[in-house]
Amino acid sequence: MSAPTPSADGIGIANLPNQRHKIVAKRGAHFTMMVVGESGLGKTTLINTLFSTELSPNKNYSKRHYKQLDKLTEVEIIKAELEEKQFKVKLTVIDTPGFGDYVNNRDSWSPIVDFIDDQHEAYMRQEQQPQREEKTDLRVHACLYFIRPTGHTLKPLDIEIMKRLGTRVNLIPVVAKADTLTQNDVIVFKQRVREVIAAQGIRIYQPPVESDDDSAAEHARMLTGAIPFSIIGSTEDVQTADGRVVKGREYLWGVAEVEDETHCDFRKLRSLLIRTHMLDLISTTEELHYENYRQQQMETRKFGEPKVKKVDNPKFKEEEEQLRRRFTEQVKAEEARFRQWEQHLIAERDRLNKDLEMAHSAIKQLEAELDNLQAGYNRGSARR
Repeated sequence: MSAPTPSADGIGIANLPNQRHKIVAKRGAHFTMMVVGESGLGKTTLINTLFSTELSPNKNYSKRHYKQLDKLTEVEIIKAELEEKQFKVKLTVIDTPGFGDYVNNRDSWSPIVDFIDDQHEAYMRQEQQPQREEKTDLRVHACLYFIRPTGHTLKPLDIEIMKRLGTRVNLIPVVAKADTLTQNDVIVFKQRVREVIAAQGIRIYQPPVESDDDSAAEHARMLTGAIPFSIIGSTEDVQTADGRVVKGREYLWGVAEVEDETHCDFRKLRSLLIRTHMLDLISTTEELHYENYRQQQMETRKFGEPKVKKVDNPKFKEEEEQLRRRFTEQVKAEEARFRQWEQHLIAERDRLNKDLEMAHSAIKQLEAELDNLQAGYNRGSARR
């Protein structure tokens, strides 16, 4: 008996992408994005511009500067459901107001890093439960780090937080308010930022290059070359000199257009986040960052145990011991320097006391000589 001959259309394996599309379209997508940066860099405006809606109201920072000394970095969660061509996306935006706004910004990144780790922890705990149908997932798929357009380079605070974020999340650096710099200054500034990122070993998200699709590979290389993205955010409609109505900012010299690629990289950033690499950002979070966290936790605790606190973690104990030894050495060095200084003061005091005693002796001797001279003068006057 001979095997049946396949039809001209094949056995149907090629139709699996269509099946997958139907499943994804029915289920929709869930995307979580975090924005990190100093106040006044346009984080809220960019969010609203990206998704063409007012997800978050603009904040009035002028009133906050009066009470920011005792304030810590916050984490605000904004949720929305977007729909385009009957496809729904549940969007979550994590805002971090207060970051980098203070005179002393030491450990200001802790709430941000802890939030990212806590979401991995919460998801891992849910996976260990018998019932897993309704899992809450706030794992961050993309983190936009806003860099102030100083024209110089990254600040130490930027380097520190970017190092910590790059190992936990898909980090995407952006140069905020690019319309405050000239085009040449933007090019130079972006190159300096790239050099610091490479020199400091900061991990940032790199769009994957598809070897079997030349156009997709070229697009991915173009996006990679644009990092850090220079951004202009605006939800306002302005009219250009040639009569077009566009999103942008109006100046005396003309209009800075949000979607003009000669003005900024907004379209490239939107393409990376939404149009071409959203699913890759989601899968990278799942397969790389979450798996790294899960593996690290499984190496330091037994199945079902709660998260190991920093004080109980052997790695942190070792770091704490190193810090304690370093502190002890510094204290000993300061004590030795103090004792040396004290001995110097004692020697100086003894020298001054000896000088004072010699001065007193000289004064007494001079007083005695003066008395003798005065007595001799009185005797001579009496004989006359």
